[in-house]
Amino acid sequence: MLFSIVVPVYNRPDEVADLLESLERQTDQGFEVVIVEDGSTIRCEEQTARAACPSQYFYKENEGRSPARNYGMDRARGDFFVFVDSDCILPPDYIASLRRALEESGARFFGGPDAAHPSFTPTQKGINFAMTSFLTTGGIRGSRRSMEKFVPRTFNMGFSREVYERVGGFREMFSEDIDMSTRIRQAGYEARLFPEVKVYHKRRGNLLKFWRQVHVFGMSRITLQLMYPGSLKAVHCLPALMTLCGIATIVVAFWWPWILLFPAFYLLALFIDAWRQTGSPGLACRGVAAAIVQILGYGTGFIRAYVWKILLRHGRDPEQEIEMRKGK
Repeated sequence: MLFSIVVPVYNRPDEVADLLESLERQTDQGFEVVIVEDGSTIRCEEQTARAACPSQYFYKENEGRSPARNYGMDRARGDFFVFVDSDCILPPDYIASLRRALEESGARFFGGPDAAHPSFTPTQKGINFAMTSFLTTGGIRGSRRSMEKFVPRTFNMGFSREVYERVGGFREMFSEDIDMSTRIRQAGYEARLFPEVKVYHKRRGNLLKFWRQVHVFGMSRITLQLMYPGSLKAVHCLPALMTLCGIATIVVAFWWPWILLFPAFYLLALFIDAWRQTGSPGLACRGVAAAIVQILGYGTGFIRAYVWKILLRHGRDPEQEIEMRKGK
């Protein structure tokens, strides 16, 4: 098996350098890297040229992450396409572990979890906790203990060339990886979770950028529901419900202060879980702060899109939105 690691890039030369360095250290060199520069003004061609691992570099006009991934797949040589974000670092045994997992399982569609690298900033480690803890996301991003069936995401996912030829490429939209995973499932392929095939995901550098990201995630969940009726699960609604309950709790607390004990117990549970995972009370505090941002950001985005697109019926048809994004 030859793996083609397809990476869309936009103005991230330093991150690409770190990613390529981690690929140079792979114990299994049966792969190629396909870097697709999506209209960047600060290119990473020099970093790619210096890489000691097999690589291809392409520059194209800016169209978005999905067209960039599709562009890379059309030019890749591998039997399997593997997708990671440009802000990821791969452990030295990533390819070896992936090869072993595929040989043992015979899977054609797969994904893995993400984790925080020791070199990450305290904020990045806090955000990683918020995005991976069962108490915040229900374990839906790569945990065996999950409230929803595992859905691979493009920070660490892949599928065979056979799948690509049957299903086609990514569509330019928010949460394009969930859309792609849904279409692959509908084509009859089972998603396999490989817990040992993890990546270190830097994510956003500050909480404001993190807020904006998860707010969009919340909005896109409504678009996915319109595209795939019945895909909306209870776990997807929890952040919105928690946001509304939080507002109601603050209002009621003016008359009954004891009600604040309920969110206090939840925050304490978050702190204990974060301390257990990070081994540091300081990082645990960062994790709690990031978890609050994650819940409120996603919750408000979900509520905003639900009111606008479903209750007020102002949302465009999802397929129409995709076509309009293609034209931009």
